[in-house]
Amino acid sequence: MRLGDIIFICDVQNRRLTNGFKLTRVGVTGVMKPVKIKRPDGDNVLTCYIDIFVDLPSDQKGSHLSRNLEAVAEMVDESVARPVSGLEMLTAMICRTLLDRHEYASYAEVRATADYFSERSGPSGKVTLEPFKLISKATARRGNGMTKSIGVEVIGMTACPCAMETVKQTMGEEGYEPGDFPTISHNQRNVSSVLMEVPEEFDVEADDLISIVEDSFSSPTYELLKRGDEGRVVRKAHENPKFVEDVVRDILGRILARYQELPDDVLVTVRSESEESIHKHNAFAEMVTTLGELRSG
Repeated sequence: MRLGDIIFICDVQNRRLTNGFKLTRVGVTGVMKPVKIKRPDGDNVLTCYIDIFVDLPSDQKGSHLSRNLEAVAEMVDESVARPVSGLEMLTAMICRTLLDRHEYASYAEVRATADYFSERSGPSGKVTLEPFKLISKATARRGNGMTKSIGVEVIGMTACPCAMETVKQTMGEEGYEPGDFPTISHNQRNVSSVLMEVPEEFDVEADDLISIVEDSFSSPTYELLKRGDEGRVVRKAHENPKFVEDVVRDILGRILARYQELPDDVLVTVRSESEESIHKHNAFAEMVTTLGELRSG
């Protein structure tokens, strides 16, 4: 619409509806941005993939998606000058900004993932940079506080206990003594993740979560292994066979021991999936619980 030299642009999103429904989440997904994170040994720039949502009232036609992108851009630009302490802090900051910009919204949610490299010592002690994935989520309700979640996804290895016992039994029936043959089983590439939802005033270190998950596998895995190290990894895995259920329970036990200072209402989600080598399906296990439930047994 034009009036003289003034151009009026119609705000279609703000059009009123009389027969609409409230929508839980409206937003944008897959926004890729570089984010600078402050670490004890120096700043780390992460390539992040961010999803941004707010709710939408039943009487409003659409959400102003450009405001989501503006909020992300502002927070990312700010992190360049003042690096944030963690990915979960960035998602919390964006959540606050979303509620400021979307006056009609009562709920905001931001999710972010990032590739992350951390130094790890291999079986022979050689230090290499290994890839992991960081996971973060924050939610905010207007006038009702903020929750933030931090998590990791880790790739490791498991050796199947069931197949191992079957091999021992069949070789024993064939006249072999237990010391005559190695412990044999089929292997699985395991992908496990943990996500912890903590109050805003508490922090959880992603590197600690990575160590907890790696220690719960039959063996960690490594990008580069020489022949001797390959043998050590395989032997370690077969000396420590685990079902996918064992991996989840061991992660939960280590979380319980590590985070005694966190409150009972901290929500913990642990997932583990083993990519089978002798089957065409995968094995999966998950537990969603609170620290209070874990502590009560």
